[in-house]
Formats: sequence, structure tokens, C-alpha cells
Amino acid sequence: MGIARTHAVALLGLTGALVEVEADISAQLPGMILIGLPDAALSQATQRVRAAAANSGCPLTVHRLTINLSPAALPKHGAGFDLAIALACLAADSTISQVSVGKVVHFGELALDGRLRPTPGILPGVMTAARLGHTTVMVPIGNEAEARLVPDIRVIGVASLREAAIWHGADLPPIPVEPILAATVPSSLAAEPDLADVIGNDDAILALQIAAAGGHHVFLLGPPGAGKTMLAARLPGLLPDLDPASSLEVSSLRSLSGLGLGDALITRPPWEAPHHTATAAAMVGGGNGQIRPGAASQASHGVLFLDEATNY
Repeated sequence: MGIARTHAVALLGLTGALVEVEADISAQLPGMILIGLPDAALSQATQRVRAAAANSGCPLTVHRLTINLSPAALPKHGAGFDLAIALACLAADSTISQVSVGKVVHFGELALDGRLRPTPGILPGVMTAARLGHTTVMVPIGNEAEARLVPDIRVIGVASLREAAIWHGADLPPIPVEPILAATVPSSLAAEPDLADVIGNDDAILALQIAAAGGHHVFLLGPPGAGKTMLAARLPGLLPDLDPASSLEVSSLRSLSGLGLGDALITRPPWEAPHHTATAAAMVGGGNGQIRPGAASQASHGVLFLDEATNY
């Protein structure tokens, strides 16, 4: 019987808190129980972890496993704790090194075949780990490029639970797997419309330039086809590049939205144009338990365009 500890990160919006994942093996009736205020998705981690471990060739113990997520009063959401839970259980059974597992912060959701799925919110999660003094994180290989955007921290990208266990000292032969990758393109690579393309509308162009220089709101009024949307879409092109702090904030919001970042931070002001039928939650963000940014949040440091504004 044994006990082991590792770490993960719980996100509440852009704010993260370090979570200690403890696994204890006891001689009680066989079973696996997860405590520490998990939500429904996290509560189902016991089934995901046990199946993933068995299919990875490193099955969990048949004895009773108790997994505690501390601090217990902090709400935990999502499936991003799977890797930390699985490795804590394997370390408690001495399959892998308890010392090695305890030094790393783990992120990642497990598929039933043991592969790791890309997880939203990796950038703010790794930033939290670095801010709290940790120097090494382990993430799904589909999130590796995003995690490396955080300076001064060692990032280990793994494709499967078996690969993670081998890195932590498990005596297992490596088996190559097809990694699960996040097929996303950074929004910073999208071409921005240029105000130089607009012919005429000199008064409207001057108004946009004044608004961009002073950070003012703009109200565009005119008949359909007058060029209101065309002009508004070119407003971000007048704004300067984001400073480092704003770039991290905008990139973290995109990561939380599950859109991914690729291998570069967002350096240009974002552009958000929600449909006029968008709900209040889609506009301002929120959610049941896990907070997701809305259009207004994602337009932070950029432009929020409300077409047919009177219909919102």
C-alpha cells in the first residue's frame, strides 16, 4: 500500500490555482473514488483513467484507490486532470517514480486507448504553474507548442499515458501511437483588411482614424450597402500591435475558448462580430461552473462590432 502526490492546475476564468493530486492505495474493498469537489466531467475521470491505464499496458491496482484533489474547497472543472490522476495512481503503486511525479505539473485529458487529447486553457494553466514557482510541466503533444509560449519553464509533450509513465521511470518498452493534434491556425496569421482599399468615404475614414487614435467608440449609421461593415472591419488595422501583457491576455482568452494558438502569441488586436441573435451568455461569457469568455471578452484590446446593434 502506498501514497503519491503530483500537481495540476484548476482554472477559474483566467485565474489559476495549483491543485495537489493525492492518490492512496488501501486494503479496503476494491474500487476507485475521487474526492475534492470535482464537477461531473471530472468525476467521470475514474472510468477514463482506469480504461486508459489498462489499454496503455500499465493497469491500475485492484486494491482500493482514493484520489484527493486539494484544496478540497476549490471547485475543479473539466477533464484536464486525467493525466495527473493517472500518474499519481501509478506512482502510489510504485510503477513509476514518486519523486519524479511530484516535481511536475501535469495537464491533459485521456482517451480510452491511453492517448492524450489537447486541452483548452493550457496557456493560462502553464502561466499559473510558472508564477507559483514550478519549472516543469507535462502536456499533451497537441498543446506542446502553446505551452512553450510561456518563458523559463520546461515543457514535456507526450502523446500517451504510456509515454508519460516511461518518462517518469516505468519499465515499459515504448510503443509509438498516432498523436491527437489540435488542428487550429492562430488568428494572428489571418490577413487584416486594409483601410487603403476603401475608395471615397473620406469623412468616415477620418472618423475611424480619430477613433483609433483616441480609443473612442464609433456609431455607424446609414442605409444597407453604405459600407458600414466594410469600414468597421478595417478599424483593427489602424491599431498598433499589442504590448506583451495585452498579447498574453488576448492569447489566454483564445486558449480558454478552445480555439488554440499554434506556436505564436496573438500580437494583433482581435476582431469580434457576434450575430445580432447572440444570447447574453454568448456576449458576456459565463457558464455553469466553468467560465468561458464571451464575444465581449474575446474582443478585449481589440474591436467589438455590433451589427444591427438595436436588435441585441
